[in-house]
Amino acid sequence: MRQHQRIVGRRHQGTALSLQKRQNRGPMVVAETPDTPCFEPLQLPLQLAQELRLSPEQFELVCQANPDAVLELSADGHLIVMTPTGSETSARNSTLVVLLGLALRASGLPFKLFDSSGGFRLPDGSVLSPDASLIQLERWQALTSRQQRSFAPLCPDLVIELASPSDEGPRGVSALRRKMELYRRNGSQLGWLLLPGERAVEIWHAGDAPAQRIAPATTLDAGDLFPGLQIELAEIWQG
Repeated sequence: MRQHQRIVGRRHQGTALSLQKRQNRGPMVVAETPDTPCFEPLQLPLQLAQELRLSPEQFELVCQANPDAVLELSADGHLIVMTPTGSETSARNSTLVVLLGLALRASGLPFKLFDSSGGFRLPDGSVLSPDASLIQLERWQALTSRQQRSFAPLCPDLVIELASPSDEGPRGVSALRRKMELYRRNGSQLGWLLLPGERAVEIWHAGDAPAQRIAPATTLDAGDLFPGLQIELAEIWQG
């Protein structure tokens, strides 16, 4: 990256107040300020995005300047641009978060629930956003207020990803399997990869054991790690 290159954005031409002095040295005339913001969102051409290496702090600034963008950060500093999901996948994800919340309340377990908009700064330096996740309440409360408002510097205890129908892009099955492995390497205790097209689930436990596949899957049971946490999958599979 060239020296002095701005990362977050550039100052908008003409948005600052312009002061103009009359030739007769009369009063200063102040031009009206447009309603546009002083900084415009960063537009990254694809070739530039491939060359960028961002720290987690720089990545946070990029996200703040581009609130409508859905981005993740790899451990080596690459931006990962997440395309919007299809409507069916979005509906399934909303159902997943609702059912997980109800299951958590019924179990009485001391965990904090997060949806797909929450990013986490993992120990390897990546910043990832599971479709749904749980964090032990004790771990969450041990963070400072600033850490909680930012990308929480920890890996969730339970992570769930919901695969899109296509295997292409960052939401496809192949990419999500790599993502599940990253969660596991960074400390997650349990991972569920949901495959709606096959009505199947891959269970990713801590350690190096291969993921366990359940098909057809009708119920998710978190077992001894999260006793009493169960989800019926029928409503999610329906879309």
